Amino acid sequence: MHLHQEVAEETIREAIQKFIGKIRQRPPVKSAVKRVERTREIYEFEIIEIKGKDVLFRVKCQAGTYIRVLCHKIGEELGIGAHMAELRRTKAGPFTEQDHLVTLNDLQDAYHFHKEENNSKLLLHCIQPIENALKHLSKCWLLDTTLQSVSHGRDIAIPGISKLENFRKGEIVAVMTLKEELVAIGEATMSAVEINTKQKGIAVKVKKVFMEPI
Repeated sequence: MHLHQEVAEETIREAIQKFIGKIRQRPPVKSAVKRVERTREIYEFEIIEIKGKDVLFRVKCQAGTYIRVLCHKIGEELGIGAHMAELRRTKAGPFTEQDHLVTLNDLQDAYHFHKEENNSKLLLHCIQPIENALKHLSKCWLLDTTLQSVSHGRDIAIPGISKLENFRKGEIVAVMTLKEELVAIGEATMSAVEINTKQKGIAVKVKKVFMEPI
């Protein structure tokens, strides 16, 4: 963030504290969404370095938070104006900079080799399995005999579950095959403890099916 005037460090830190928690934001003019005010949450706001008018900070925030708007609002709070000078996304969901990342040029080249030379090795290197995006979700694993009905969108009954991790009622869970393949995601209609103590009933209400119908 670049401040339009130099300000005492303590003043900056005091102003930033006001933006931790739930805040109201309107998307900037150049954005892909409708410009209506909405609530977003700032979970953490850490100042790493202040050098003159430049403030290097790290923010952990809810998806859909506009850092450009956040910088502008902090400038207003300070009464001097500010704008975002640079943005670097170090984490999104379960993915961090230390994960397997590629550039768009890498992906384009990989697609070319796949399409023109029938060589998918680079493409498989670039594209991660969808299961990697669900590491943060609790999981339940289905018996093979249940896969057909669930692949057609049927909710998951207790007898069709082979094993499960601990989750709460209402939690979104990933539904997996015993081979660790994603079948669907759904909402738990009862906790894992309840599921383990009952013989029948719907355990997970399916929200989205990813497996091709069997």
